[in-house]
Amino acid sequence: MIPEAEPTAGYGSDPNSAERERGRCATADNAVLMRAVPVHPAMTVIGIVGLPGSGKSEAAAVAREAGVPVVTMGDVIRQACRDRGFDPATHHGEMAKTLREEGGPDAIARESLPLIEDRLDDADTVVVDGIRSDVEVERFVEAFGDSFTLVEIHAPDELRAERLDLRGRDAAAEEGGESIAERDERELGFGMGAAMERADVTIVNDASLDAFRAEIERLLADGPDAVADDTTAGDTDE
Repeated sequence: MIPEAEPTAGYGSDPNSAERERGRCATADNAVLMRAVPVHPAMTVIGIVGLPGSGKSEAAAVAREAGVPVVTMGDVIRQACRDRGFDPATHHGEMAKTLREEGGPDAIARESLPLIEDRLDDADTVVVDGIRSDVEVERFVEAFGDSFTLVEIHAPDELRAERLDLRGRDAAAEEGGESIAERDERELGFGMGAAMERADVTIVNDASLDAFRAEIERLLADGPDAVADDTTAGDTDE
């Protein structure tokens, strides 16, 4: 038999204590009910990988709307740009290369680990957006083991190009930025092709935005097996 906990000082004599406790419970219940999507209890860290414009950022947005914390590895790079006095819109790729040259191919993944672990203190599931190489995948597998699931987002080249033009987050080639071919070459040079080959699940994003968002919601709610054999998609951005 488990012994009853000792009452805290003054708790039993406060006539409003039970009401306050019920209020705290109700608040917690309401916080759970506010989530747009129930989250699969067995998953811990979901890594997202895919070429520019494939839909990674939209997948991350769906996770945020479901109340799932998202760690964006690109934010580490953009912050490094700002810290060194560069414009992230035009120097993102160059800075990513510099950070990996300075700290090794897993440098950005290492910088992201404390952010992920911090989010896991308060959440059962965390999404990691922006994995670029198999070395980074290996770093996350070492850190989280079987609790890490890698999801590839795939979209046809012409759709990716359209989405990148519409997004306008990065500078166009004529404005000093990179073309989609240059971006693909850079990303694949980091080892993204090898990372995508290690994906546990591939979601093909070549149809409507609603269809793609529904697939991500199903991934979060039911786990990777629920979308493992699907090829539905969406019209979205990276």
